[in-house]
Amino acid sequence: MAGITLFAWATPAFISGSPVDHTWVTTYDNRQHSYANAAAVAAAGKDYWFCWGSYHAAGGTPGNPTGALGSQAGNLALARCLVQSNADSRSAPAARGTIYVYGVDGVCHQLANQVLYATSGRKLTVNRARGYFASSFLYGTYGLQHAAWASKIAGCATTAAAAPGGGPSGASRGVLKMADLIDDFEEHARAVLGRDDPELLSRLLALRAEVNSYLAQKIPGVEPPDAETLNARNQHLLTEAARLLGAERFEQVFGFPAGEAINLVDPSLARGAPE
Repeated sequence: MAGITLFAWATPAFISGSPVDHTWVTTYDNRQHSYANAAAVAAAGKDYWFCWGSYHAAGGTPGNPTGALGSQAGNLALARCLVQSNADSRSAPAARGTIYVYGVDGVCHQLANQVLYATSGRKLTVNRARGYFASSFLYGTYGLQHAAWASKIAGCATTAAAAPGGGPSGASRGVLKMADLIDDFEEHARAVLGRDDPELLSRLLALRAEVNSYLAQKIPGVEPPDAETLNARNQHLLTEAARLLGAERFEQVFGFPAGEAINLVDPSLARGAPE
């Protein structure tokens, strides 16, 4: 029961021609088994994690016809505890993990990674998705709610270990410190810049730390900002990274040209998610 393979998928994001992918996770290979909707997935005894998006029967992006981002063995009880499956994130709070407020705490990439935290060994992430290094520059690998995420890992590790067949796993043997978790952006930036320009790498990581600290602050007001505001803010922060890196280095690190508009926040999801 506990052991399962988790599959990560991508499809182009909400804006036509966008250099960003939406990502989600399943317990089945949709290249072999396709379901019409989430109800059909649940009826078949499978799991689909919406990850702050709509239902997609299959994936597919430019350069990746199936949209497959990877698959890896994992613990089903842990994945279901971290993020509720077969439930729309817009209407089910448990299906949000600790990406409580879409576009503020993170976006689909971070929520998919929270599900994939249940994979065995080195955790699978959606780092092959387009736009990922922009979102992970801003929101990190697992989102900005660091304390809540650490608490979620601790509670769910215990739950997963107690589930039938749970057994000892990397997650259930002990709680990882936040510093021990994967930081895809830093690893990627080090691979691109570390050997040739360590000083520039240091400055980029310092800027990223400032960005994360700024974004983690509570935004004033009762309602979160709308998508236009969030996307404009994110674009400004990416522009600062481009100013630091220069056009060539920016594209090497982020995967798209400096100055290209990149909207990470879907307007249909950013405001008014029903409880």
